[in-house]
Amino acid sequence: MHEVINLNGDEIVMKLLGYFINEKNYNPIVIRGVQNEIWLENMMEEYKIVRIVSNYIHNNEQLEIDIHKTKQLSKAIRKKTLSFKMNVLSIFTNLGDNVALQEYDVPRIDLASVTDTKDLEKYRFIIDNFPDIMKKTTFTEKGMELFMKITGDLAEKNRGEAMMNEDVFAPKKPVITVSLVVINTVLYFLTTFLGLVDNFAVNRFFVLNGEYYRLFTGMFLHANIVHLLFNMYALYVIGSQLEGFLGRYKYLAVYLLSGLGGSVLSIFFSNGFSVGASGAIFGLLGSLLYFGYHYRVYLETVVKSQIIPLIIFNLIIGFSFSGIDNWAHIGGLIGGILSTMAVGVKYKSTKFEMVNGCILYLIYVGAVLFMVFNR
Repeated sequence: MHEVINLNGDEIVMKLLGYFINEKNYNPIVIRGVQNEIWLENMMEEYKIVRIVSNYIHNNEQLEIDIHKTKQLSKAIRKKTLSFKMNVLSIFTNLGDNVALQEYDVPRIDLASVTDTKDLEKYRFIIDNFPDIMKKTTFTEKGMELFMKITGDLAEKNRGEAMMNEDVFAPKKPVITVSLVVINTVLYFLTTFLGLVDNFAVNRFFVLNGEYYRLFTGMFLHANIVHLLFNMYALYVIGSQLEGFLGRYKYLAVYLLSGLGGSVLSIFFSNGFSVGASGAIFGLLGSLLYFGYHYRVYLETVVKSQIIPLIIFNLIIGFSFSGIDNWAHIGGLIGGILSTMAVGVKYKSTKFEMVNGCILYLIYVGAVLFMVFNR
């Protein structure tokens, strides 16, 4: 007996893989216990998950089991990626003739049976979301020649991504972070010796009277040596990593914009004097959250086990003890996320996303200041 090999099925899988990975920047994700199907992820697309299923499904009962499994796995991925919604496209390349795919209307999961690229045209939801898919999956090569071409393209893309990741994660000297630590330390001793801390601290009354510089200068001052040492240690540990990830100038912009975000929320909720780099440092934590979301393949465990618990722990402490300006911390955290969105994450952010980040940051700061000046 001779085994029949479905070369046509293999070809359509390779064509779809080449399109979604090379053209649409989807990334394969590992799903334990799953066989004969490939899961691809791109959180920037309408379909955040694309499944290419080559497993033979011969009746509706098997399809229903597959749909149930897809729901459960996509729900788990949604939680891990902190996504509010997750649309899934399931493409079946080996569906039995007696499977009535059209009978199933599953929320957030679209189903398609594709054995040839021409079948893609049957599905309006595919063409609407991927208008170039027909053109980009048309090849003159056939058989092994097609296989070699697509695998070569995938290998080249992997090499390019490896170089980009090396560029982002390679250790770098934290020049800006060290400079910020030095500036904060020098200004602490200088303003303390001269008795000028209150002259530059964040305070609503003085800001309302035109001393707007306080919104920035307050983030470089500290109340006492313990306050300084604690903040500088946190700044060095967190900042040294983030500066390497973002780059020096983007990192500096995030630090300053985070501090401003903390200052404006501080004067909205407080009438007292506020000093310290902690608002900006919380902004760096927010920036790490945003960066980690884009590079979750590498930093997911760190974000979930270290960064998020650290933020929550410090916010709880801030609300549990008097004398801590927790509103500056919250404002800095918001400012850090939005300003990182605005400056962009290298190799990941789109111009559209960065423009939205700029708009959202300006809305946040502008709205808080408007309320400060008009209440």
